[in-house]
Amino acid sequence: MPSNQTPLGALPARFRRQRVLIVGCGDVGLRTAGQLGAPQSQRVRLLALTSSPERVRLLRACGMTPLLGDLDDPASLRRLAGLAQRVVHLAPPPSDKRGDSEHDPRTRALLQALRLRALPQALVYGSTTGVYGDCQGQLVNENRTVNPHTPRAQRRVDAEGLVRFFGRSGVRSSILRIPGIYAQDREGGTPRERLLKKTPVLLAQDDVYTNHIHANDLARACAAALWRGKPQRVVNVCDDTDLKMGDYFDLAADLMGLSRPPRIARSTANESLPLMLLSFMKESRRLDNTRMKKELRLQLQVPHVRQGLSPQPGLFGS
Repeated sequence: MPSNQTPLGALPARFRRQRVLIVGCGDVGLRTAGQLGAPQSQRVRLLALTSSPERVRLLRACGMTPLLGDLDDPASLRRLAGLAQRVVHLAPPPSDKRGDSEHDPRTRALLQALRLRALPQALVYGSTTGVYGDCQGQLVNENRTVNPHTPRAQRRVDAEGLVRFFGRSGVRSSILRIPGIYAQDREGGTPRERLLKKTPVLLAQDDVYTNHIHANDLARACAAALWRGKPQRVVNVCDDTDLKMGDYFDLAADLMGLSRPPRIARSTANESLPLMLLSFMKESRRLDNTRMKKELRLQLQVPHVRQGLSPQPGLFGS
């Protein structure tokens, strides 16, 4: 090696490229990679865990180094140990049909693998606001005690507990509680399909508050939390919209030039709506995003669903 060159390991930390591992590299994971890769490409190397060989080419095209591994196969995760200084964990727990209904073995397997060698500096976990349960329309901040009403939310509470315990080892762990994610360029990311099916919503007197975040703003929150998140901190990641669910779908219908959905009473909803949708209609809460704005210093690019759902040429067709 020429005398004027220094081995990479001897460089001060500020001159080395940080390795960021994204676990669960679906739509939001790819958007997060875009946020991390563009302005910070000189100091970030992006890695992506995938269980699908078919996605390797896509991940490479997005500027990421694919790593084959399966969260349902803990032995395949050993190569992740000591690999990245920062980790974004966006993979969901298994569904009700796969394994324990109250625990998240995927998060457990990932954190066990990360413990095998040098720990990462920071970890961001994407959870759900469903952990709060039904709050009867009250304004909810991160200090509220969790009260999950579904097995899906119980698994998220379990994962949050694992992430908190992991943080006791010195990893700066952030938990982002995320509501409904939407975007016009996201598959199923707008209410259009549901409006076309004329799926009912509840009457005003029976309706519940709903919360949203644009997929791009969520990606920006994930990126910000990697560097700005406080240790062992929970953060609500949502926009400024304050709407009940029926009003949200009415607004979307008006913006898209479609008919507003029919309204039904809660007493008859069980007969006409699927169980998954009914579960969302049983929980009402309004999220406080003050911590997100102050601690992550996130300025929303899409602060209201009206802006995020406003039609653009070619997106919704004629």
